[in-house]
Amino acid sequence: MSLTKNFERDWITQRIAKANGFAERGDHDLNPGFRPNIPLRPAAVLVGLVDRVDGMTVLLTRRTDHLEHHPGQVSFPGGHVEDSDEDAVATALRETKEEIGLPHHHINVLGRLDTYVTRTGFEVVPVVALIQPPFELTLDPHEVAEAFEVPLAFLMDPQNHQRHKRMFEGVTRRFYAMPYKDYYIWGATAGIIIDLYQVFTTEPTMDAASAT
Repeated sequence: MSLTKNFERDWITQRIAKANGFAERGDHDLNPGFRPNIPLRPAAVLVGLVDRVDGMTVLLTRRTDHLEHHPGQVSFPGGHVEDSDEDAVATALRETKEEIGLPHHHINVLGRLDTYVTRTGFEVVPVVALIQPPFELTLDPHEVAEAFEVPLAFLMDPQNHQRHKRMFEGVTRRFYAMPYKDYYIWGATAGIIIDLYQVFTTEPTMDAASAT
């Protein structure tokens, strides 16, 4: 199935609602045998689709360079699950508010994608939501160096889905990458975007469709 450049809100809503969302993906999909053999730490991120007049965009952040995990990398707003969080949605909304100051009333949660396991031992629930502009962001300078948007059409174009490899601790690691302007989108963030692409391009099974 090919995607048009115009992503309609209702079509996106229906696609996400029919996604199964409870399987597991991860860095090990491209690197068989490298799933972390440690207790995984639960986390959640917000895959925010901004409903712009001239086309949907995806809201991303660039992490500050001094963070312990994934410094300087492009990521979705999100973080660790805390005991006070009711579920993954609550985590994604809380972390989004803390990191970039986006109020909850601008966010309409649509559903979730498959859990994504990172090589660093996180199991991440990607929560997909529509974000309604206009809004102003207030970045946490400790965690977020920058917030920016990328056209959804660019990220959903398979011609922009690159596969790269590099040596890491003496082992060849393979990963997706989607360079956009001066931004290098890769790793788990790119992997989650690939999952979103597959949700948009794969017809839902009867079981997944009947579960809604």
